[in-house]
Amino acid sequence: MKTQVAIIGAGPSGLLLGQLLANAGIDNVILERRSADYVLGRIRAGVLEQGTVDLLREAGVSDNLDARGLIHTGFDIAFAGERVRIDLPELADGKHVTVYGQTEVTRDLMNAREGIGATTWYEADNVQPHAIDTDAPYVTFEHAGHEYRLDCAYIAGCDGSHGVSRGCIPADRLKIFERKYPLGWLGVMADTPPVADELIYATHERGFALCSMRSPTRSRYYIQVADTESPDNWSDDEFWAELKRRLPQNVADTLVTGDSIDKSVAPLSSSVTEPMQHGRLILLGDAAHIVPPTGAKGLNLAIADVNTAYRLFRRIYDDSRADLIARYSATCLSRIWKTERFSWWMTTNLHKFSATEDFDTRIQQAELGYYLNSKAGRTTIAENYVGLPFAKLEP
Repeated sequence: MKTQVAIIGAGPSGLLLGQLLANAGIDNVILERRSADYVLGRIRAGVLEQGTVDLLREAGVSDNLDARGLIHTGFDIAFAGERVRIDLPELADGKHVTVYGQTEVTRDLMNAREGIGATTWYEADNVQPHAIDTDAPYVTFEHAGHEYRLDCAYIAGCDGSHGVSRGCIPADRLKIFERKYPLGWLGVMADTPPVADELIYATHERGFALCSMRSPTRSRYYIQVADTESPDNWSDDEFWAELKRRLPQNVADTLVTGDSIDKSVAPLSSSVTEPMQHGRLILLGDAAHIVPPTGAKGLNLAIADVNTAYRLFRRIYDDSRADLIARYSATCLSRIWKTERFSWWMTTNLHKFSATEDFDTRIQQAELGYYLNSKAGRTTIAENYVGLPFAKLEP
């Protein structure tokens, strides 16, 4: 088999890159080690930056998003007994975010790819890139007991932090910068109306809480727990009771509870891989970086990589600018580190890290108080929340 771009991983970043390339006449094949049902079963993020929405529209996969996505023009931060609203359009040049679940994004992209007849191999085992530092790379894999070879010109690694792609960068070049937080998020999804029309991020002496949603009838809530906590230790009633304790009273009083349809714990961590390119291989999404969910940046940061990769491949095939691949890593990382900083800031200042009042606790309170009571501070939060501009390969 032969293609122009071999894409490893059929999550949103791999599927979106494949759709954009196919629309541009650049042949591509996607290899995914999991089944399609497994990929669709992942329950992940739901807040899309303006740039993410724009790129989905450019790919021609936004019909359901435009019909069912919930436009949010702000969110609240509950702090020191008050709720401060971050007005996104007012503070960020008219921009907003859209609430639309990652599962739905993935389903839309899968359907679009099937509609154009592009090739995806699900349940591809032992996927392995080869010869990435030559002009003739290839990927081997197994499927249904048979061995295959896929010759290509470039490889896009969209297979996450535990995938094979990142390990293909030579160890003497690879650097991984990490920070692990001693906490996690216990999340519950329920078919209940959201407690508010917009997200509420709540700080509390018992720990952080977040009120979110996926639709007008489906809610998503989180509370801070230890990173070693198990969801099996929490009944639905215990979760709802603890969530109410951490919310402002007028919010807790209107909270509608119900049976959970999903309950899980996500540990919080940050990581960045450098470089994101070696030879004919580039990394995208979780294969290159992880952010804690506090700033709603995981999916959006992956989509920013897709934007850069897509523009790169267009320049390679339309303008014969293969030299630009050397700029891919630095271009992506310039935006990634700024986004990592925002996610770190939100995580550090909204969560409880000490059982007692200490110096760091007071600094947290002073930091939040300064940002929330200053228009300049709220503007900084808003500009980062709606998403920084996509980085460009060339000045």
